[in-house]
Amino acid sequence: MTSHRSFKFRVRTRMARTGESYTTARRQLLAGSAAAVAAAEPPSPARTQMDRVSAALLRERTGHDWDEWFARLDAWGAVDRTHAEMARWLVTAHEVPGWWAQTITVGYEQARGLRAPGQRRGSGFEATGSRTVAVPVAVLFAAFADEAVRRRWLPDVAVSVRTATAPRSFRADWAGGPSRIAVGFTPVNETKARVAVQHEKLADAAEADRLKAYWRDRLAALKQLLEQGEVTR
Repeated sequence: MTSHRSFKFRVRTRMARTGESYTTARRQLLAGSAAAVAAAEPPSPARTQMDRVSAALLRERTGHDWDEWFARLDAWGAVDRTHAEMARWLVTAHEVPGWWAQTITVGYEQARGLRAPGQRRGSGFEATGSRTVAVPVAVLFAAFADEAVRRRWLPDVAVSVRTATAPRSFRADWAGGPSRIAVGFTPVNETKARVAVQHEKLADAAEADRLKAYWRDRLAALKQLLEQGEVTR
């Protein structure tokens, strides 16, 4: 249902831009999609936000599923807004928690053709990863900010810290650049916290896929290290 609505939206957008009839605009978009599929070698394994987060889970955590959020965003005119404006609107107007506001925003941008899976809106690609760890948020933050602790789960990588605001955020250049990481920390309760990593300025979808798998592995290692109680500061 969501894919069908998204395609109809793209057809109408093309009609408004080109003056074509619905049938012509639809045929042109289908032809372009077929050409893109035929040219893909190999096909990209990148998944959209809707692949990663089910409609049922989104409704459970935010009160609405994908179709309902897309309808609200369309009515608000989100297709002409920036990423930051969309996320801020979800937080302030609908009280959506920050991480879920970002999830909805990226899902909307992908569905409306504003960015490809794994791509930042406008340019470049990114990889993301997140974990909930059974330690206080200060301990989770220190696992990134403290170089000695960081080396225990993130070895053999040159990380040049740009900013570190305890216990909320950590930004750093990665392996001498040009890519970098932006990390956010959210307390779940006094003994549990969530970390979300966004690896930015990647060269292409293949690098984004590789680093997505890398962060999945490294955050699992971090979780194991911290929950074993080997790091307490």
